[in-house]
Amino acid sequence: MRLAVAQTAGVSGDPQATLAQLPEIAGQARAQGARLLVLPEMWLTGYNIAGRTAALAEPADGDAARAVAAVACQHDLAILYGFPERADGAIYNAAQLITPDGAARVCYRKAHLFGEAERAQFAPGASGAAHCMLDGLRLAILICYDVEFPEMVRAAALQGADAVLVPTALFQPFDFVARTLVPVRACENGVYLAYANRCGQEGTLTYVGGSVICGPDGTVLTAAGGDPDLLFADLSRSQIDRARSTNPYLRDRRPELYG
Repeated sequence: MRLAVAQTAGVSGDPQATLAQLPEIAGQARAQGARLLVLPEMWLTGYNIAGRTAALAEPADGDAARAVAAVACQHDLAILYGFPERADGAIYNAAQLITPDGAARVCYRKAHLFGEAERAQFAPGASGAAHCMLDGLRLAILICYDVEFPEMVRAAALQGADAVLVPTALFQPFDFVARTLVPVRACENGVYLAYANRCGQEGTLTYVGGSVICGPDGTVLTAAGGDPDLLFADLSRSQIDRARSTNPYLRDRRPELYG
C-alpha cells in the first residue's frame, strides 16, 4: 500500500479555507498512487486556536467530515485528518479516518494532552490507539504527544498494528522528537510509522516541519524539511516480517518482569 503524508500549514481559524486546499493535495497524492493520505494534527482548524476552539469544534459526522468524505470518494483515497471534535458535552483533539468509499471508519481522541494550553481546551481521550484495516494492513492511530509514550506504541503493536499513523503539531524546540524518537518507536515495535506535522508559523508557535515516514526497522524512508511537502512510501508486509525477524523485540519480551 502506498502511503502519503502531507506537511501543511493550513489556514488557522478558517476550516473552509483549509478544506478548499484538500482536493489539490488529495489529487496529487492519488496521482502518485497513494491509497491513504495522512494530514496533521488539528489540520481542519489550526492547532494554536485557544479561545476559538469551542466555536470551531464540530461532531465527527459534521460538515467537515462530509466535505472530506466527498474528496475521499472523488479520488478513491482514504484520508486521516485532525480536528476538534465536539461530543458528549466535551471537546476532544481528534483524528478521523475516512475510507475511499466516504465512510467514517474510526475516530481517535488524543489521550496524552500536552501542557496547560491543551488541557484547558480538550478532554483527554480514554482509550489506546484506534485500529482499522485498510488494504490488508492493520493501521493504528495516535496523535502527537501520544507517540512519545513508549507504552502507547508498544500496546498498538501488541494489538497487531502494522503501521502507526500520527498526525502531529510539533513546534520548536522539540524537533528531536521527529528526528530521533520517531524512528526508534518504529524500530522497537517493528511497525511503519507515519508522522505528519504542521509547518510555518501560527501565532506564537513555529512548527518544525520534519514530517517523516519510518520503516519497521527504524529506517527513515522519507522526510520533509520546513516547508509544505508531500511524502510517499510503500508499505510492505514482507518488510514488516523481515524487520521483526531481525529485531525480535515483540517475540522476546518478558512482561512478567515489567509489572
